[in-house]
Parts: sequence; structure tokens; C-alpha cells
Amino acid sequence: MVEIHVDIQRLRAGRQTIAVRKDLRVPMRDGVALAADVYHGVEERPRPALVALSPYGKELQALALTTPPQRRPSPMWDGCIEAGDIARVVAEDYAHVIGDLRGSGDSEGEHIGNYNAGGVPLGQDAYDFIEWVAEQPWCDGNVGMIGISYFGSMQIFAAAERPPHLKAIFISGGHYDFYETTYHGGVMWFMPRAAREGRGGDSGWAFTDRIKSRMLETFSPEEIKERVAERLQDPDVAAWPNLVHLLHYPKHHEAWFDIVMNELDGQWYEERNPVNLARNIEIPVYLQIDQGRGWTVDGHIELFNVLKGPKKLDIGSYPPMQSRPWVEEHDKMFRWYEYWLKGVDNGVMDEPAVSVFVEGSREVVTAEQWPPKDIEYTSLYLRPRHKLSSEPEPMGPEHAAPDGFYQAPLTVTDKVEILSWSTEPFEEPTELIGTGAAHLFAEIDAEDTNFIMRLWDAAPNGTRQLITTGFLKASHRELDDRTTEGNPYHPHTRAVPVEPGKIEEYVLRLYPFANTFRPGHRLVVELSNDEPLADAHNSLLPPDAFHLPVGRPVTHKIYRDAAHPSRLVLPFTMRKAAEKK
Repeated sequence: MVEIHVDIQRLRAGRQTIAVRKDLRVPMRDGVALAADVYHGVEERPRPALVALSPYGKELQALALTTPPQRRPSPMWDGCIEAGDIARVVAEDYAHVIGDLRGSGDSEGEHIGNYNAGGVPLGQDAYDFIEWVAEQPWCDGNVGMIGISYFGSMQIFAAAERPPHLKAIFISGGHYDFYETTYHGGVMWFMPRAAREGRGGDSGWAFTDRIKSRMLETFSPEEIKERVAERLQDPDVAAWPNLVHLLHYPKHHEAWFDIVMNELDGQWYEERNPVNLARNIEIPVYLQIDQGRGWTVDGHIELFNVLKGPKKLDIGSYPPMQSRPWVEEHDKMFRWYEYWLKGVDNGVMDEPAVSVFVEGSREVVTAEQWPPKDIEYTSLYLRPRHKLSSEPEPMGPEHAAPDGFYQAPLTVTDKVEILSWSTEPFEEPTELIGTGAAHLFAEIDAEDTNFIMRLWDAAPNGTRQLITTGFLKASHRELDDRTTEGNPYHPHTRAVPVEPGKIEEYVLRLYPFANTFRPGHRLVVELSNDEPLADAHNSLLPPDAFHLPVGRPVTHKIYRDAAHPSRLVLPFTMRKAAEKK
């Protein structure tokens, strides 16, 4: 345990003495003041600054000084301690500036909706905050940013506003397309609830009475009542106690209420979508993300592709959750900032732009683009007896009867039914890197369901590791014009009920991944309409990191015959990497 001795404006972390400036008031252009704490070395001289902004509370971030890093499934893991290792930042001779966003913590002003949608843009506040930092006597005018997840998203908001003194950013594990952050394939994910309310290993937002619901601010009580009644027509929502409670009593859950009330993509999400805002960014950007939560990998790749300035994309290894306090990528981050904020030519920009850790082989491949190797999309077909094969089924539906399962709502059962198919053991190393697709010809006896697919690397000894996932709410099955072979996209702008008893083709997006199947290993594919309540992968995630279960009984028939070629379309690599480390 590190001993901390507070002496007005100084504290001691181990052998290191740190100067701290508590509760500074940072003026915004509209007169609102944001609260900030600043940590730096005891010598009174200018130095570069790293800014961290979030609604999680600056006091929570200070626990990084006293709490050793915790990893899931430790019960002491707190998902909101994300601003980095304060002592390490100071030791590297930076000022660590941690601020509360407007309407949260000790800051003034109102925070309206998710990511301040409908209120004062967070990027505007970040601009003012950064320029204030640059003017302080303890800052030399060179400013970067620090922090993961929400803190990472804030870096995009800030950089898109182009504050003159923001010289570079380093983002780890950010969330970008906010619709895709909460609705995976149209299926609601509960982790954003945990981050906002504080559940399952998250302290949540530092709420004040100045956090407002955009929906409640925009619509009359009568209109809200009608919209809530309409939302409760969804059997999945109506069957889940937390959502029923939220919709009737939205106060103190304002941001989560707004997300649940907007289940379709559109202007509400797009106006604050960092991927759209990133087109304004010209400063250097380093993007880092670990495998295991594919939608975040997807978002980092999408963001990387739209950035115009110097950029890096670093896709790391499984598992999906970093420690809290966050420390894992600090070496990379300080090397990045040494180059861009301190002017040290350390060679970081001489290295390839893209770095990808390949599970299985445990190699790192590099290139200038994603994917880092040439790929060929190849189909693996679902076959009878739970097999996956490179050859399609020759028999028609009258002979190759569909696989099926009946899933009762989790209100009446605790058993999640799962269908699976697997390849024969691979005879030689087989590498896949990229995005994939699952084409399912299915018949259901209801107007809607979820399709949840998980792909595993299964070893001969029975152990296995998740390599990617795919989600699709059946009523969101429409594809848009971005779709190409192995790379499907859904607009999610409307829900089209399914005609019960009709065979439909559903195309699931399989999130980006990188894996080499070693000899003797098998690819195992699992399909369900709810997630397993517990398994080796889910135990690494916070307890609330699951998707909204289906609230109605549904029978599913998965056809995989000559007329209905259900299949996976996967990215098999074609050449060796330009470089291996």
C-alpha cells in the first residue's frame, strides 16, 4: 500500500513528492466554471500538460494514487477510474490535469443528455479548458490528453474543435458511434447503464441535480407519457424490471433514460458522433484498443480510416478489460507524447501506422493500413450434425432438416439454449484477420428475436478463447449500401417486424478480429438469442456487461441446405506480414 501524506498543496506517493492544486475553477466562454485538480512535480516551472475530462468525478481518479491496479474479476475493479496513473504522469514530468465536465462533480452548469446532446457542446468546453491550461505558469503551452473509454471519447470532441495548444492525443478504448456503443446490431447493451448509474463494478457518473434528460427537456409531460407507453410495447423492454422502473421514474437516470427512449439510429446520435466530428481533426492521433469487445475494435478502425493527420492504430491482445486504475498502455503513451509534446525524435513516427496482435500465434503484424495483410473472404457452411465445412450442403430442405431451438423468456427459465457448429481440427496454422459476416437463413414464430453469435478458438485440451461476436435484432435485418462481401452494415433507422413462419436471410456483422488457429484447434460457432449467464469470457467483464434478453418465447429454425446456404464469410489472410515483431 502506498502511503499518501497530504500537506496543503503537496502529497507524497512512495518516494515521490507531488504538488497538487485542488479545486481550481476553469472559466468557460459562457461564464460557467469547471472544477479541476492539477498534479505535477514540486519544481515551479512550466512543463507539458495531459488533460483528462469526464463526468466520473476527479476525486475518484485520485484513487489511482492509493489503489494498486485491479483486473477483472477482482471485486475491487472500478470501471470509472480511467484517467491514468497520476504518479507515473508526474514522474514523466507532465502536469496531470483532471477536470469535471459541466453538470457533474464540482463543476457548474447543466449537462443535458448523453454526451451533452442538446446542451453546450462538450468539445466547446474542452477547447476552453485546454486553452486555459496552456496559459498557466505550470504549463509550457504543449497540451495532450489522457484517459480511456469516456475520457477517450472526450479527446475526439476536443480535437475536433481544434484548440491551438492541443498538439496530439492518445486514446485507448474509446467509444465513438454512440448508437453502436449501446445497441449492437440493434440489441441493447447494458454496460452504458453501469457507467452512468454505477453498477456491477462501476462507480458511475458524479451526478448532480444539474444533469438533465434531453427527452424531458424537449417534450411535454403528455408527449413523454405517450412515448414511454410506446416503448413499453416492446416485450423485451416490458419484461426487464430495471427498464420498466426507469421509464416510469427517469429522474436521476436521465442519460440512460434518453438512450433507452431512442432505440433507433438517426440524428439524435449522429449530431454527437465522434466519427463524424473526427473529419475536422488534423493533429496526431494514437488509437489503441484490445480485442474481446469487437464493437470497440470496429469503432477504432472506423475512426482511424477517417482521420487525416498523423495517426496510429494499435490493436492489442485479449482479454477485453484493462486494469483500473488504467496503466497498461502508459509506455506507448509516453513515447507518443515524448515525440509530439517534448520534441524528442524517438523514432515512433518511423514505424508502421498499424500494429495488430494476432491471437493464437501471438505474433504482432504491422502495416500501413487495416487489415494489415491481404485477405480472401472464404465461406464456411453450416452443415448437419453441427459441422462447419468449406463445402455447401448438397441436399435440399426436405432431406437436410433445419437445426432449431426454443428459447423461453428468462422470466421463466435460467437456461439459455445454444446451437453450435464446428470445423474439423485444423491441420496447419490458419490465420484470419479482418471483419466477417454470418448469413443465417432462419424461420421464427414471432415478430422479433435476437441473433447472438460467438466464435471461439477451441484447443484440444478443452480450453477455448472468444475471438469475435456478432449481434442482430431480427427486425433490424435491413442492409444498407455500405455492405460488401464479408463486411455488412445495417442502417438501424427503422424496425421491420418479421412475418412469423417466413424464412428470411439474416446477415450478422462479425466484428474485426485477428486469430491464428493452430494445428489441432477448431473453430466453434455458437448461436443463441440470449447470452449465457456465465462463462469464461463473461467472467472477465463487469456483471452488467450483457445484452437485453428477449422477452417473448421464440422458436428458431436455422436452415442450412442447398436452397438456404447458411454460412460464415471469414477473412483468411493471403500473404505474410510486411514485418513481424
